[in-house]
Amino acid sequence: MQLPVQSQSTLYAEPWEAEAGPEDLLEIARAADRSGFAYLASCDHVGIPRRLAAAMSTIWYDPVATLSFLAAATERVRLLSHVAIVGLRHPLLTAKQYATLDHLSGGRLVLGVGAGHVQEEFEALGVDFHQRGAVLDECLDALRAALGPDEFPEHHGKLYDFEGLGQRPRPAQARVPLWVGGSSPAALRRAALKGDGWLPQGDPRDRLPGQIARIRELREQAGVRGPFTVGAITEPLYVGAPRWDVGRRTLSGGPQELAESLRAYRAMGVHQIQVRFRSRSRSELTHQMAAFGTEVAPLL
Repeated sequence: MQLPVQSQSTLYAEPWEAEAGPEDLLEIARAADRSGFAYLASCDHVGIPRRLAAAMSTIWYDPVATLSFLAAATERVRLLSHVAIVGLRHPLLTAKQYATLDHLSGGRLVLGVGAGHVQEEFEALGVDFHQRGAVLDECLDALRAALGPDEFPEHHGKLYDFEGLGQRPRPAQARVPLWVGGSSPAALRRAALKGDGWLPQGDPRDRLPGQIARIRELREQAGVRGPFTVGAITEPLYVGAPRWDVGRRTLSGGPQELAESLRAYRAMGVHQIQVRFRSRSRSELTHQMAAFGTEVAPLL
């Protein structure tokens, strides 16, 4: 699940999150660990321009700091950047930050990456917004090298060139999973050819099968082998019968009913689902998480 509180776009934030803070994040992370969730995710934005602030808000915690903070309070749940806009930073800097996070967490990092969409962020940091796809493509190659086993990683590309610079600690994992976010044709190609997984961005159920088929086709044509994780973001959920207006798109009901609906994702070829629960408080959210973990997840 995507963590609440750490990003508060009006598209999904609940009213109670506005007054929430570190203690709330800690308790939610601990609840995810107890309830058997596969990962917790944190978003990435450096700065939000005034023209977008009303819709996106300016509350976007740094993912490396946030996930590191929560790593010490959890034991098994994995830590996902969903998604890190890695093109805003030199890949050696990104590798240093996330390799340290993987080392400190005992190998629980999943590095989710995306191209980004806020032009002013790129301009402020001196990165060409219109070339962000090409920048991300090379960043993926550079990160694959820099997060690998070599103490002195090496990469020679059009934008980045490095060798002979040692970086320790190395990641705890032999291979840090790189999941690529986005649903455009370019993002699908990038995920299929350069990633270990795909994180769709808002694809509804009826669009997912075609997207998944396209990824498979691209991998087959290029002869790409190895494990590949297909993800999906579900509709908002509420376990049980809500006594308040949870919105018409929200899936609600008993465990069997919810599980039957969610199993449709597996039938499409999805391997992992990212869920979000409607809630009016932190306690209601953690109760929802516990109910999902004990009553719904075993049926999946």
